[in-house]
Amino acid sequence: MFAEALWLPVVRVQAASKAQDGDQRDAEHEPGEAFLFENGCAVFWGIEEDDARRFLDNLVRKNGVEIGRYAEEEIEEVEFVADASEKTRLQGDLIILGESLPLSNPEELLPSSLPTPSLPETTLPARYAYSEALARSTALSAIETGVEEFLSGASRLPESLSATGKPGLGRTEIIKRMGLLLKFRQRIFLNPQNFTDMPEVYWSEAVLEKHFNQMSEALEIKSRTQLVNAKITYAVELQSVMRELLTEASGHRMELIIIALIAVEVTLVNQVYKGLLMCTTNET
Repeated sequence: MFAEALWLPVVRVQAASKAQDGDQRDAEHEPGEAFLFENGCAVFWGIEEDDARRFLDNLVRKNGVEIGRYAEEEIEEVEFVADASEKTRLQGDLIILGESLPLSNPEELLPSSLPTPSLPETTLPARYAYSEALARSTALSAIETGVEEFLSGASRLPESLSATGKPGLGRTEIIKRMGLLLKFRQRIFLNPQNFTDMPEVYWSEAVLEKHFNQMSEALEIKSRTQLVNAKITYAVELQSVMRELLTEASGHRMELIIIALIAVEVTLVNQVYKGLLMCTTNET
């Protein structure tokens, strides 16, 4: 473990290559590293996308340890270079791994025994900070995709309501939709790795906090979080209106049923009263 992620210091992948005789052979690429986060995101350094997918298939999916897989995979790509003569920083869309300032409390962040990583050890904390911001952005992209699909499916409801005066959905369907929206909001605010709080690991590490904030700002995580939260709020309000309309319709039907029952009761009372009156008259 490294801070709040599962750190794989050396990741080796085998890629099929075609030899001169046409046979498929396995060729080993240069090793990279990976950080696996609790929100389900994996950040790879020095590994191609296809190799990363193959690695995840072999490590996670074939072993049956994957839980709650996203409907669609989201990918963020950022280039990096290692240059010891430069300072570690984010320059535009490029991460430069170079000279890094010392940590304030390295014993609280670094593992007690540090294995030899495939990339320079001096920039390991910076790579983690950039990785965590990338993981947040990727997880947020998954939520954005889900919310957009939800709104696309609900876009016809206002038009249907104005044309027919009816919600067009049953009570069970509306409750299911409300539950889905609450799940989206829970992922934003209540998960351990949410999109609003600063991770505790950076509270005492100003240098890493700077790296994390730089990447977060470059990926516009704050503004995207506010936008997707506003979309969820609109969707919740729309479902609430539909539910209220169903409640009113149900209440109106209950009123009609009660009126009908009262009418039946009055009719029965009148019939009984007439029968008693006729019986009394005959006896007289």
